[in-house]
Amino acid sequence: MGKITSLTAQQRNDRRVNVFVDGAYRFSVDIFQVVDLGIKVGKEYTEDELVALEKESAFGKLYAKALEYTMLRPHSAKEIRDYLWRKTRDTKIRSKKTGEWITKTGVDQEVADKVYERLVEKGYIDDEKFTRYWVENRNQRKGTSFRKLEAELRTKGVPTEIIHQNIQNSTRDEKSELRKIIAKKASKYDEQKLIAYLTRQGFSYDDIRSVLAERI
Repeated sequence: MGKITSLTAQQRNDRRVNVFVDGAYRFSVDIFQVVDLGIKVGKEYTEDELVALEKESAFGKLYAKALEYTMLRPHSAKEIRDYLWRKTRDTKIRSKKTGEWITKTGVDQEVADKVYERLVEKGYIDDEKFTRYWVENRNQRKGTSFRKLEAELRTKGVPTEIIHQNIQNSTRDEKSELRKIIAKKASKYDEQKLIAYLTRQGFSYDDIRSVLAERI
């Protein structure tokens, strides 16, 4: 059996609490986990129970990081899965004490899966919301073709039906997007090179000719 002998706030992160077992540091947990898990000084645990608490510790750390990642901007389900998968890989880091390169062990896949499930449960992962955000906000000032938007969303793992539905419902339209790009690029290309450039950006030849004709 191991006894919790001390609980102390971390100096670098006062939202986490260091847990000492039999006088030695064992793991840290989020301040809310202390209450949720019933951790308190004097309580005794078997080794299996301590290992289970260490998994809860890993879950709390990864969930906090994943939550911060989702708050940067909306992400697709695939982006979140890829982010969590990277956290399961071992990485090389430089020791702050010795300056030597050491291997940091990745989290268990079981922990990463639990974090993903919790993010879904809390509504932080939603391909519909993400796609709507992406279609309406991507390169608003610069202009972007629907074909390019679709290609980008496909690489992010969004199902085709969700992509098409949001593009069809978008307040943007191809010719307005073309006008934005042409306004910025027309002075840099002759007409044939401009047409070639716009075609590579995913616009149709007919739309390109139509918008260019407006400038005559």
